[in-house]
Amino acid sequence: MKGGGLKLYAILYLAFLYAPIVLLPLFAFNDGTVIAFPLQGFTLNWFAALLDTPALHQATLNSLIIAVSVAILATSLGLFAARAATRYKFPGKPGILGFIMLPLVLPEVIVAISLLAVLMQLGLDSGLWTIILGHSLLCMPFSIAILQGSFANMDQSLEEAAIDLGETPLSTFRLVTFPLVLPGIIASLLICFTISLDEFIIAFFLSGNEPTLPVYLWGQLRFPARLPVVMALGTILVTLSVLLLVVAEFFRRRGLKRAGLEDTGGFL
Repeated sequence: MKGGGLKLYAILYLAFLYAPIVLLPLFAFNDGTVIAFPLQGFTLNWFAALLDTPALHQATLNSLIIAVSVAILATSLGLFAARAATRYKFPGKPGILGFIMLPLVLPEVIVAISLLAVLMQLGLDSGLWTIILGHSLLCMPFSIAILQGSFANMDQSLEEAAIDLGETPLSTFRLVTFPLVLPGIIASLLICFTISLDEFIIAFFLSGNEPTLPVYLWGQLRFPARLPVVMALGTILVTLSVLLLVVAEFFRRRGLKRAGLEDTGGFL
């Protein structure tokens, strides 16, 4: 009875949490500008309208440039940090790692305002590069968490054997370490890309005259007639985000399987 009640609670909680996402495609295909029931018919006009909005295209391009840059930068830095955390001992290691992971628990609005204040004090203009730096700060803890698991699951004796056979540390990393942690690297790239693409608060404060896609969508909410177009775009974004998470989970499980470990749960 107790287990059945907990299961019912979990189902109701998930239904409440994801009900708005389920409603997105319903209103995206609805032939009406009013977001309310009953539905007025089926249409693809709102998806077609996405092709006739130059401002939307520019915002999407900005978001893609930022997301790709953040994925590469955050994963590269996370790779070094994760390797140092799992392979080496140095003074202040717990404190340094805790400081790096701090953005996970800090409110994003505090981080965004702090970054904006620093830029204003330095006399620098906001733009795409400031968003890339802010998103990299936010995504690095996620990258480190993923890559730490990849390094921890790898048998360190493989690296030692390669060095004993005459390989340099650099060639050992390229030929032995990198292929073994590659699934974690791909998972980190996908997760960082998804987080950056969907992030709003930091982008809102640091975008300047170059809005990202979430910032553009927020601006469109002031116009009720544009809401169905926003719903159509939201449907596409949710679908792409789910696909990216599925691919990231696939590579995470593949890495565990390659290491001969049992899967104990992940993103999905």
